[in-house]
Amino acid sequence: MTPYELDEIDHQLLRLLQADGRRTFSEMAPEVGLSVAAVKRRIDRMRQAGVITGFTVKIDHAKLGWGIEAFTELRYAGTTSVRDILSSTTRTPEVQAVFTIAGDLDALVHMRVRDINHLQEVIDRLRGTGKVIGTRTLMVLGSWSRED
Repeated sequence: MTPYELDEIDHQLLRLLQADGRRTFSEMAPEVGLSVAAVKRRIDRMRQAGVITGFTVKIDHAKLGWGIEAFTELRYAGTTSVRDILSSTTRTPEVQAVFTIAGDLDALVHMRVRDINHLQEVIDRLRGTGKVIGTRTLMVLGSWSRED
């Protein structure tokens, strides 16, 4: 598959949408020096090409009582398939993302929990699948992302 070619204006539009996915075409047009119709065409084209896969909302999880963020490294028995790893982790509501990886670990699980006791409960549930042979958990103290 050949990568979709973006020019500088496309990159500007993506940055504007990442900062505020609700920004209108008419708000973006003067910022990139195009007409509203041209902005709409470019964004529609990037959506059709799969460059833009959706629009989302950012949530302050701490305000909802889920203030602790952690990553747990999981090691599985040697015969565990990726499908089994995803099946055993994605059913856990606290799990935000699962990354299957190469190396000493099999998966890295990103989760959000209420407190330390809740974190321990979630780790125990993940371990309780019978296929996890080791874990290590890292708690997030702060973060930065290009998408923030």
